[in-house]
Amino acid sequence: MTPTFVLTRPQMGENIGAAARAMLNFGVDRMRIVDPRDGWPNPAAAALASGAGRVLDAVRIYDDVAGALADCTFVYATTARQRDLTKPVLSPEAAMRDAATRIAAGGHVAVMYGPERSGLENEDLAQANALISVPVNPEYPSLNLAQCVLLIGYEWMRAAGNVTDAYTEMAGTEWATGQEVDHLARHFEERLDTAGFFFPEHKSDSMRLNLRNMWSRMPLTRADVQTLHGMLRQMVRWAGHR
Repeated sequence: MTPTFVLTRPQMGENIGAAARAMLNFGVDRMRIVDPRDGWPNPAAAALASGAGRVLDAVRIYDDVAGALADCTFVYATTARQRDLTKPVLSPEAAMRDAATRIAAGGHVAVMYGPERSGLENEDLAQANALISVPVNPEYPSLNLAQCVLLIGYEWMRAAGNVTDAYTEMAGTEWATGQEVDHLARHFEERLDTAGFFFPEHKSDSMRLNLRNMWSRMPLTRADVQTLHGMLRQMVRWAGHR
């Protein structure tokens, strides 16, 4: 289950289509539209949806905000301006964490967005339980409708636990095991010893220790280990040919 995104009196079909695309990017596919200026269906919306047509196919159209929110148990309204209303105001991140908790408990949560030019009116906001305020440049706080949808959608995906903060792309290989790194270290030590690297003799042990410490600090993959073995063998061959 995901939040329902409610577009209130959107003015351009292109923005509806872009919003649908942004929604599907982050796994949100329930859109409701209140009193679209250019009617519905809208060919311009379909053209901009770019593969997110199934979101538009399932759109439900309402004449007023009350009807669109009638079956919702909690509603957030996005706004960029200070309003003369006493309501909780949350960041997108906090709002979507709260939404995830409410949905997990069986609630039907909606996020309401206003028309492109003026945003939601106070009469619309009065029907919401909480406000979402995006921390933007106060000298230019206006967000495009699809941008706002994208931002809330991303925070929803994070709150739902579907975002991995960091990982390493292994590109078909695996991390080298301790045994493989040890084998590589011994290979280098043997060749360096033959080349007379560990000199003078009284520093040999500390030089070997430093090399082992260096290998242990490197996050080597099996492909890395194989490449380093190959490089060393080739250098030895080349030296032998000379």
